[in-house]
Amino acid sequence: MDCIKCNTKSCRTMEPCLTQKFDAEDLMLTYHLPENMKIVQAAAQLVDKGRAGTLSRLQEVIEFSKSMNFKRIGIAYCYGMEMEATLITAIFRESGFKIYAVSCTTGGFNQSDVNIGSKIEKVSCNPLGQASQLNNESVDLTITVGLCLGHDILFNKFIKSHTTTLIVKDRVHNHNPINALIN
Repeated sequence: MDCIKCNTKSCRTMEPCLTQKFDAEDLMLTYHLPENMKIVQAAAQLVDKGRAGTLSRLQEVIEFSKSMNFKRIGIAYCYGMEMEATLITAIFRESGFKIYAVSCTTGGFNQSDVNIGSKIEKVSCNPLGQASQLNNESVDLTITVGLCLGHDILFNKFIKSHTTTLIVKDRVHNHNPINALIN
């Protein structure tokens, strides 16, 4: 399947694509599971009825979290974005949430111990430690803030809570990766 190359765009008229390799009936049953329907409906509140484009991503996450009745929010952040994580933490606390913010350097691991191919003797990022800590805190939602590529993949693999990204690390484009397309 390559939707970019599709000339018919039949899916946009609610017709199935001839190249899709999933069972639509199975997916519909999965959407209708109570735990998934709750997420679908909370997300729809942010988009339907003309709301799309009226809230920042931060505001959307707050509203979504309230709609889902989340109480415990985890923030997994890069230590290089601690200032931003501090601001995000304050905003969520002011919105009534209990916050658990975990830096990527949690555990104080040496880079050469984490990466057996490394000779660097400095503190290592520890995405597995971040995930483990937030799993132990039983957070309802985890927000990632500027995790390095690869570290974010490991973190997402091991975190057990619902997870969303607020800030993607892109040092070249001031953490706005879409700028790579227009510059």
